[in-house]
Amino acid sequence: MTAPARFPSDAGDGPPPAGVDDAFAALADPVRRRVVELLAERPYRAGELAAAIGTSPSTLSKHLRVLRTRGLVQETHPEFDARVRIFHLRSAPMVELRNWLALAERGWTEQLTAFARHLAEDGQGAGPDADGTGVDP
Repeated sequence: MTAPARFPSDAGDGPPPAGVDDAFAALADPVRRRVVELLAERPYRAGELAAAIGTSPSTLSKHLRVLRTRGLVQETHPEFDARVRIFHLRSAPMVELRNWLALAERGWTEQLTAFARHLAEDGQGAGPDADGTGVDP
């Protein structure tokens, strides 16, 4: 039998990595999630993102600031024009988030498997009883 999935906080190592918390906080807003979806396809200029999402540049700028400060996106400037801002998705926070989610899923699967095993051992998972109702008299 394998040991149950353990989060760092379960092992006494403290809370999940800050990157996971930062990613969830940044992705709590649907506009920021859409920005991440678009940036997963390719880098975008700020104006292109605003047009693709259908928001004003000033509103998008606030969302991009959150994504930058939380470490999900980075901004670069082409050498020919420092006024142009190009945004890229950073992969490290997504990998950290994906790893955390995989651990959560593994723990959930283990709990469901243990519950199913418990029901089968108790005879409750064997199907309907003699009267066909599945309820003991």
